[in-house]
Amino acid sequence: MAMTSEFISAINQISSERGIEKEEIFTALESAILVAYKKEKFIDLNLTQDEEESMGSNLTVELDRETGEFKLIATKEVVKKVTDDNMQISVADAEMISPNVEAGDSIQLEMPAEEFGRIAAQTAKQVILQKMRESEKDAVLSEYSDKVGEVFSALMQRMQKGEVIFEIGKATAVMPQEEQISNEFYRLGERYKVLLKSIDDSNVIVSRADPKFLIELFKMEVPEIASGVVEIKAVAREAGSRSKIAVVSHQDGVDPIGSCVGQRGIRIANVMNEIGEEKIDIIEWDEEPRKFVANALSPAKIDGVSISEETATVTVDEDQLSLAIGREGQNVRLAWKLTGFKIDIVGNGVRKEEEVEAEVVVEEVVEEPKKKSTKKTAKKDEKETPVVEEVVAEEVKPEETETVVEETPVVEEAAKEE
Repeated sequence: MAMTSEFISAINQISSERGIEKEEIFTALESAILVAYKKEKFIDLNLTQDEEESMGSNLTVELDRETGEFKLIATKEVVKKVTDDNMQISVADAEMISPNVEAGDSIQLEMPAEEFGRIAAQTAKQVILQKMRESEKDAVLSEYSDKVGEVFSALMQRMQKGEVIFEIGKATAVMPQEEQISNEFYRLGERYKVLLKSIDDSNVIVSRADPKFLIELFKMEVPEIASGVVEIKAVAREAGSRSKIAVVSHQDGVDPIGSCVGQRGIRIANVMNEIGEEKIDIIEWDEEPRKFVANALSPAKIDGVSISEETATVTVDEDQLSLAIGREGQNVRLAWKLTGFKIDIVGNGVRKEEEVEAEVVVEEVVEEPKKKSTKKTAKKDEKETPVVEEVVAEEVKPEETETVVEETPVVEEAAKEE
C-alpha cells in the first residue's frame, strides 16, 4: 500500500511541476506497460515492430487511478477450433468464464501479470518519457497559442545550424536566420526581447526583425500608443539599418511625433537601445496621399507631389535630390514600403538664389579688367588672374566681390604712370 501511495504521489508531483494533466500521465503509463509486455512476450520470436503490434492488437492495459495497480486484458474470439492461441479461445474454455457465450462472440479475460525484464523496463521508460514530453509540449503550445504577437523576454540558450534557440518560460523557441537582425550578435545566457511570431508544426517561432516587433516596443515605451490616443498606421523596416514609422493622433492637442520621441528623446532612445544601431524616422500620417508621400520622404524637402494610379511623381530641388533618394536608394525605398506608392523623384533644376547671385557678380569682376587693360598692364593682369580664379572656385560672396573691385583703379593708375 505504501508503494501505491508513493506511486500516486509521484504522478501528482509530475503533474503539478510540468503542467500535465494526471489523466495524460496515466494514459502514458498504460501505453508503456503494454509496449513492455509485448517486448517481453514476443522478444524470442524475432518479430518486426509491425508484427508485434499485429500480434498484440487485442491487448489492453487498465491502470487503477487510485491504487496504481494495473490489469492486462486480452480480447479473444470464441471459436469451435482454436488456430491462434493469442487471438482465439475455445467454446469450452469461454464457457468457464461466461456460461452464455457462443461461437463468434468475443470475450475479455485478464492475463497473468509477468515480471518485466531489463529490455522491457527500458522500453517502458522510453515510452513514458516520450509521452510526457509530448504532453508537456502540447501544454506549452496551448498556453502560448493565444499570445502570438506579444513580446517576451527570452533567455538565449544556444546556436543550432544558424538558428538561435531561446527559452521562454517553459517553452523552447526558435529564431530562424531570416528573423534575426543581420548585424546583431547573440550571447549565451543573455536575455533579449523577442516577438512571438507564430507556432508552426509544434515549434514556437520568435522574431526580432519583424516590423510588428518595432510596434510592440513602442507600445511598451509610449503610453499614448498603448491607450490608443496615438496610433501607428504603417511601418517600413530594414532590420538593423533603418525604419520609418507613420503615426497619427486621435486627440486634439497631442503631438504624435513628440509622444513617440519623448522628453529629451528618452522614449525613442529606449527603443533604439533594444534594436542596436538601427535608425528610426517618425513621420506624421496624413489622409491626403500627396502629403503622406511628402512626409514619408523626410528629411528631404519636397516641392510637389502628383499621383497617377499607383505611382507618385515627386519634384525636389537639385540640392535635395540625393537626400530624397538616400544612400543606395534606402530613403525612397522605405517611403515606397510605407505608403504603398511607387515613387519617382524628379529634380526641378532650381538652385539656391545665393549661388546664382554669386556667380553673376564673379563674372562681372572677371570681365571688367579685360576691357580697360593695355599692353603694358597685360602682364600685371596675368599675375593677378590666379586671384580671380580662386574667387571663382570658392564662389565668392557679394562682400568679397566688392574688395576685388576696389583694387581695380589701382591697376589703372599704375598703367598711366608707366
